[in-house]
Amino acid sequence: MNEAKLIELLSNDSVVYAATQIFDALSDFTRFQILSALLEGEKSVSELQAVCHVSQSAISHQLRLLRDRSLVSAQRKGQRMIYSLSDDHVGLLIGIGLEHAAEPMEGEV
Repeated sequence: MNEAKLIELLSNDSVVYAATQIFDALSDFTRFQILSALLEGEKSVSELQAVCHVSQSAISHQLRLLRDRSLVSAQRKGQRMIYSLSDDHVGLLIGIGLEHAAEPMEGEV
């Protein structure tokens, strides 16, 4: 993204607020696990529950928040709801965050 576009976006309070809500959603361990699992492809609540090792109600609660932030989408397949990442940007955010976290801390050898 070029600097002019970035400055334009930063001057829009609605966009900045939406971005802070996205980063807030990414700051929870269980939500991050859910999003990471969805990088592999769409999953049901029970499949996400097996990956995250938390209750079905906890998964459903976190999925509701992630849907509200437009990070995941859902579609009904028969009796089940199937969840997936909303778009490629979500995967990029996760990847960039992981790469940054894996960088050596300043002063480490």
